[in-house]
Amino acid sequence: MTETKTVIAVSHLQKQVLAAAANKDKETLSILSDINLTIVAGTSVAITGASGSGKSTLLGLLAGLDLPSAGQIALFGQDLTQLSEDQRAALRLGKVGFVFQSFHLLEHLTALENVLLPLELGRNSGDLKQAALAALEQVGLSSRAQQLVTKLSGGEQQRVALARAFVTQPQLLFADEPTGNLDRHTGQEVSALLFRLQRDYQTTLVLVTHDESLAAQCDYWYRLAEGRLQRQEQSA
Repeated sequence: MTETKTVIAVSHLQKQVLAAAANKDKETLSILSDINLTIVAGTSVAITGASGSGKSTLLGLLAGLDLPSAGQIALFGQDLTQLSEDQRAALRLGKVGFVFQSFHLLEHLTALENVLLPLELGRNSGDLKQAALAALEQVGLSSRAQQLVTKLSGGEQQRVALARAFVTQPQLLFADEPTGNLDRHTGQEVSALLFRLQRDYQTTLVLVTHDESLAAQCDYWYRLAEGRLQRQEQSA
């Protein structure tokens, strides 16, 4: 029997922020309330919800980019609430990749140089340039490796972002609206590539999106509403 490995375990998570109200003292605004979630290795999980529902806030908490107001988040078995910011960054290094709506590429660098960055920052050995070129080839951009990313189309830039995210072969990938800045056709191409790479590398995927057709392709789908996660039924 195959043993399932828990990558993320969330228990009774809450997030409140201070909101300044006119003519009043600062009051607390509840963003997330009593979130419970378990994500096992190799699965894909989608989180949808209306704008402002807290989807990106939740993703940031799951990744350890921020800390909850209450509750517990375990990433790779480590309680994030007990780790410093530097310790959380060290935990992510080489194990976690990110893809964002706005690409977050360094504009003064070429496609190849952008993909090389996580390899140079991480604990990697071997021919780093060859590894980066191989990652670009996987996303169909080997011929554009020496181009500045500002010379690439939006779809090409997101492909570079995917290559950069997967070049370290991360155990876990967080994707925040990865097709949000793309037209429908390009978005479909990029999402197909995302899921292919996820399957090829058996990467755990946590996807935040407003696109329900994209969410439906994941193994599990949750909707965030009024600060709580609701499991959505998946069609066979």
